Amino acid sequence: MIEIDAASGPQPLGMSPAKFLREYWQKKPLLIRNAFPGFVSPVQPEDLAGLACEDGVLARLIEHDKADDSWRVRHGPFAETDFTTLPDHDWTLLVQDMDKWDADIRALLAGFAFLPRWRIDDVMVSFAAAGGSVGAHIDQYDVLLLQAQGRRHWQIDASANPPLGFRPDVELKLLREFHPTHDWVLEPGDMLYLPPGVPHHGIAVDHCLTFSVGMRAPSAAELLGDFVDTLAADAPEDLRYTDPGLAPASDANEIDGAAMARVVEALNLLRMNDADALGDWFGAFITTYRCAVEPAADDAGRARIEVEWDLAHGAVILRHPWSRMAWRRAHGKRGGRLYAGGRVLALPVRDARRLAAAEAVDAALYDSLGQAGRDAVFALLDAGHYRLQLAEDAQ
Repeated sequence: MIEIDAASGPQPLGMSPAKFLREYWQKKPLLIRNAFPGFVSPVQPEDLAGLACEDGVLARLIEHDKADDSWRVRHGPFAETDFTTLPDHDWTLLVQDMDKWDADIRALLAGFAFLPRWRIDDVMVSFAAAGGSVGAHIDQYDVLLLQAQGRRHWQIDASANPPLGFRPDVELKLLREFHPTHDWVLEPGDMLYLPPGVPHHGIAVDHCLTFSVGMRAPSAAELLGDFVDTLAADAPEDLRYTDPGLAPASDANEIDGAAMARVVEALNLLRMNDADALGDWFGAFITTYRCAVEPAADDAGRARIEVEWDLAHGAVILRHPWSRMAWRRAHGKRGGRLYAGGRVLALPVRDARRLAAAEAVDAALYDSLGQAGRDAVFALLDAGHYRLQLAEDAQ
């Protein structure tokens, strides 16, 4: 089964999360009709265009000339005139990280709580004029495509060994060949799940908005590069290549097998044998945004005693939308670890779990934390991962 209607079943998957993860996740595509029935987009095309004109926003404008099948890609920030001069067809605006810029879009992620939050990279929103597309392509990560407004025609190639060669004549990584096995028109509230590596092509039937919930799937090379950098930074100076018991060289210019064995031995010494050190490296790595955006602290912070008074009188400490958090249970009786934007904080498991899950810290949550948890809140507030919202500002 590759299509299901969630209208009369559990949303947004039309089945239990356990069944979806067991039968579809990273295995095969699934079209879910009525995943979000009656869905109304929290943003409009003009909102997206306005944001794409701002500094610091990752935005692309992709135009397709069907006459000669040529593609043009432009990167933001854009000027308003960039949009007023566009035709009414065959172009697409894509804006990354919309869950950071818009609280209503961020709230949609609650519907995907069956997935580890640290695995979700962002919600990209695309507006396409009629005929707009980004071409037939593949993604190297799981993606959930929610139709938010208008209609989009999707084609996929669900065959066992689809051709994956890229066109050499365009800036985009577009497939040279695309042979669809399935096609559908998605209406608002419908959602298409695609595992990594499935060729797909979406074309706007009319002006439409599509929300793309993409997973973070670092490559082995990316993991290895960061891991080795961490190992090298912490390696003691006396950890070196050595050759005790060296025999006289038969050829002074040869790198012989014994030398290579000693190279391997030296590299094997440079490893993380401590499972908690390994976990701390990965927790710091995966909570750091791929575009290196970091929350920034306010220039004029308030004293801790003042903030605690504010909390007792209705203030709330809100997590910065760019702050990515996760937690892990340490080995043995070492408690837990909270990870926030690359920072590592040792906390009791109970506090680490609560803070990782909380979008806001109010007086009740703060009072329930242990001393280490409260200290962590203020360390993260000072680092910009939290922002204080006073009671009068929330009204």
